[in-house]
Amino acid sequence: MSTEKKPPATVGGPNGHPQLDREPLLDSYQAAAILKVHPRTLQRLVHRGEITAVHVGKLWRFRASALTAWIDRDMAS
Repeated sequence: MSTEKKPPATVGGPNGHPQLDREPLLDSYQAAAILKVHPRTLQRLVHRGEITAVHVGKLWRFRASALTAWIDRDMAS
């Protein structure tokens, strides 16, 4: 009998790839709904550098934590 430890039977996600614990990305409409602004207003904030976002193809994607951070910064000033 071997004393060698075996790795767990399942590693990562169901397809065998490592599972990443990442925050899901929101589209412009979802993010704008959280902030209660028009999606175009949200995109203007991104272009000004006030809110961070990721440009995926032609679409903007947002992290809810980035929106929360912007709200916290705005309320603090």
